[in-house]
Amino acid sequence: MIKKRRRISDQIIKGLIVLSALLSILLLLLIIVFVVSKGIGQVNWDFLTTVTSVRKGTIGIAGNIFNTILIIVLTMLFTIPIGVGAAIFLNEYAGKGKIVTVIEFATEVLSGIPSIIFGLFGMMFFVETLGLGYCILSGALTLILMVLPLVIRNTQEALKTVPDGYRQGAIGLGAGKWYMIRTILIPSAMPGIITGAILAIGRIVGESAALIFTAGSAKLLPKGILGVFDKMFESGGTLTIQLYLSATSEGDFDTAFGIAYVLLIIVFIINILTKYLTKRFDTTRQK
Repeated sequence: MIKKRRRISDQIIKGLIVLSALLSILLLLLIIVFVVSKGIGQVNWDFLTTVTSVRKGTIGIAGNIFNTILIIVLTMLFTIPIGVGAAIFLNEYAGKGKIVTVIEFATEVLSGIPSIIFGLFGMMFFVETLGLGYCILSGALTLILMVLPLVIRNTQEALKTVPDGYRQGAIGLGAGKWYMIRTILIPSAMPGIITGAILAIGRIVGESAALIFTAGSAKLLPKGILGVFDKMFESGGTLTIQLYLSATSEGDFDTAFGIAYVLLIIVFIINILTKYLTKRFDTTRQK
């Protein structure tokens, strides 16, 4: 009787778990279908390659796409070396102590702070105190503070998954500490490091609250190749900022859904890229 009751309860719990999974998939499909049905008609070549201009009568997001790419590059250019280096120090050099505990606690707290607070801090510090003004560089510096804890924690967890035998074997063969880290630990932990980096990029792509207060909302393309460097110190709205402005201030829901459709495609590509790179750099599977 007891076994029978356990089997019945197990089946009920299993059914609830399956139902929860199906509901999650259903919600995702509903969102995708709704956004695609509303936005696919707006997206065309001109929409992706031109800038909105009343004089020319064009509606486009090329400037916003460029701003998004530029802010991703600037943010990750500083986040990856700082985040990976901090994780290596905490996991391989610092040992276990109160300082490490405090640092790990601080990164966890930072990862849980709402993005709007980062935006207010970025506006007061980078925009006002440092005098950078509303520009892409101010937005990138603010995003570095946001995604740095994510990269640090993911890299730490990736390093912890590397067996201690790898470390001991390398040291036993006469390898130095840094040589062991560079040739053994980092390649072994590379899938986790890449996953953390791409998740950070995904958060950057979807961020709007922090950038409204720091990066501005201009949607112009740079003038020439040298204009790319000037663009870092100019106002620049990303795709999410333009989506917000189109849906609220401008009341242009067609453009908003078109941008939402483009963002869905970008998120889909990011997820596919994550799975591919994780498998590509997974040394355990290759062996």
